[in-house]
Amino acid sequence: MKLNNIMLWFIGVLLGCNGVLSLNILAVFPYQGMSHFFVFKPYLEELASRGHNLTVISYFPQQKPQENYHDISLAGKMKVLQGVFPLHRSYWSLIQITFFLTEMGRENCKVLLEDENVQNLWKTNTKFDLVVTEQFNNDCSLGLAHKLGAPVVAMTSHVLMTWHYERYGIHYNPSYMPLQFVEGGTKPSLFQRIERVLLHNFCNILYKYTCQRVNENQLRLYFDVPPLEELGRNIKLMLLYTNFALNGPSNLPPNVIEVGGYHVAKPKELPKDMKEFIEGSEHGVIYISFGSMLQAASTPKDKLEAIVGAISELPYRVIWKWDEKTLPGNPKNVYLSKWLPQNDILAHPKVIAFYSHCGLLGTTEAMYYGVPMIGMPVFGDQPGNAGAIEESGLGVQIQIADLTKENLLQKLKTVLDPEFRRRVKELSRVWHDRPMSPMDTAIYWTEFAARNKNYTFNLPAATVPTYQFFYLDIIMIATCILSAIIFVLKYVFCKSKTNSQQNSKKLKTK
Repeated sequence: MKLNNIMLWFIGVLLGCNGVLSLNILAVFPYQGMSHFFVFKPYLEELASRGHNLTVISYFPQQKPQENYHDISLAGKMKVLQGVFPLHRSYWSLIQITFFLTEMGRENCKVLLEDENVQNLWKTNTKFDLVVTEQFNNDCSLGLAHKLGAPVVAMTSHVLMTWHYERYGIHYNPSYMPLQFVEGGTKPSLFQRIERVLLHNFCNILYKYTCQRVNENQLRLYFDVPPLEELGRNIKLMLLYTNFALNGPSNLPPNVIEVGGYHVAKPKELPKDMKEFIEGSEHGVIYISFGSMLQAASTPKDKLEAIVGAISELPYRVIWKWDEKTLPGNPKNVYLSKWLPQNDILAHPKVIAFYSHCGLLGTTEAMYYGVPMIGMPVFGDQPGNAGAIEESGLGVQIQIADLTKENLLQKLKTVLDPEFRRRVKELSRVWHDRPMSPMDTAIYWTEFAARNKNYTFNLPAATVPTYQFFYLDIIMIATCILSAIIFVLKYVFCKSKTNSQQNSKKLKTK
């Protein structure tokens, strides 16, 4: 018995030395976007597999139960978003999108707070070490975390939203900082800079007054909360789904951690017929997928014919995610399917190009495996992702409005050039060259926030008054001093001139 006690003590010491920490974590994902939750799912499952106890609020409960993973399901309370979006991009469609996001933000908050199981969390004073939540189209979960008295780690499945810059002390500068909803990279034209200023401020004002303020009132129906922007500034860490090798260097503060890539899974064996199709290709395979953005019912006939015409002239085989069984002309070199294992396809060494709508998940997978891209953005953050693809050297972009057979052939020939592909492989190597894997980085900083919950490492710029941030007080003082100097000099000059004139008159009278 004594020996057993010694062994138990020794094991306990070893565990303590390794810093093993079992946390009680509440994960709140109130947005019903499937593509968003697809990013977060591997991270949540990894937290549970490492011994942390998770309570996950989402529209996507687990199909197979996992130890330490407990769902509070919102499934069925709102329609899951994974539909087709309009191909035509205009300022009006952009305004409609932003109004849609803020409307969904209000509705997401309402559904979250009305759920009986969610209400039980604060009614029973359930204790959590940490709240992990998505930062997207509402701040309702920040109010819930405040009520539960837990520190917050925020997450994204995309680049930072425009209305979240200020809470992290990031000053948006349109001269070199892209805006995810519109085109242009880090070297925008004058028109693009004007466009960015107007859209950035429009989105921020719209979000603040039509969503964030409403969220505050929705929360106050149940309990008292401070202003949500104040709670936003108290977020311990933001796990941002980007990486500088793809998205470029930025002015992120130390509490915004880039973790892009943790969703990429170990590739699985391909279906037999697909594997034979790929490995039987003499010159390689081009993979085409536009997610749910381009479907037979919504794709203009001339654009579809342009794509088919271009790939028909190339010696490569093509795997295409398409919701019909045939294509115009029935090209012989094309493998069609309504669903495809994208990660596993891109991992195959014979896949040499990826024609995509620039969704961040597919773009990240292409970067992971070093597959050159032709990006054709459609919606949301895709124009910004397309700019990052081109500027990083991962690929080229083509706009739907410019899509012709000749233009697409030129783009395909660019990315299929052996030297271009070699540079993409080198870029992928740089992307992988990190001190920790993306998943280990995300888990480490999550646990860091819990271990150091009394510390917030936000930039002072997040709380400095606007007049100080823009030096308005210094400019005012400098203006007053300069004005006083000018006034004194002018007074002295005028006085001297007057005296001189008077003396001159006196001399003349004499």
